Amino acid sequence: METRRYGLRNEIGGTWAVFDVFTGLPAEIEGHSYVDLIDRDYATEIVDLLNSDDFARRLGWEAS
Repeated sequence: METRRYGLRNEIGGTWAVFDVFTGLPAEIEGHSYVDLIDRDYATEIVDLLNSDDFARRLGWEAS
């Protein structure tokens, strides 16, 4: 069973945050933290993208 590294959290005020489930810290891409997101669908896409890249990295594949 695959362990998903990134998750989605509903924050106070109705915004969304993408976070690392192992550290509890916000996910970052190129220095940008994915917090205070107002669009849940966008946040979910970021979670899916990060988990796909992480899974490929763990298998030794280069993510596209």
